[in-house]
Amino acid sequence: MPAKDELARRRYRKLVDRLESLMKAALTPEYEGYYGQLILGTDDLAEMGDLKDVRRAAREAGRRLGWKTTTRLVGERLFILDERKAPEEIERLGGDTAAAAIDRARQESHRPRG
Repeated sequence: MPAKDELARRRYRKLVDRLESLMKAALTPEYEGYYGQLILGTDDLAEMGDLKDVRRAAREAGRRLGWKTTTRLVGERLFILDERKAPEEIERLGGDTAAAAIDRARQESHRPRG
């Protein structure tokens, strides 16, 4: 039985490492590690195993990255989010980026299609 426990521990560590890598890759460099988020779809979740194990591994991976990690299941997607309060300069940059994206979307919606 101990060999099975060791195998489960190794699988879990690999899952934590994989999630940490995905979470790190999803970061926007300008935000200096803040505003982290990863969205896992049905296929990702099925491949990774039990939902409770994925959530637990995501929280551990988040701790490694310094995140205040929360997970939310919405429909069949798992959202892994960093809920830390960002420094004012990062918050301002994020707000400016969001405003610019909204402006672009509005401008594109007013263009004639054809």
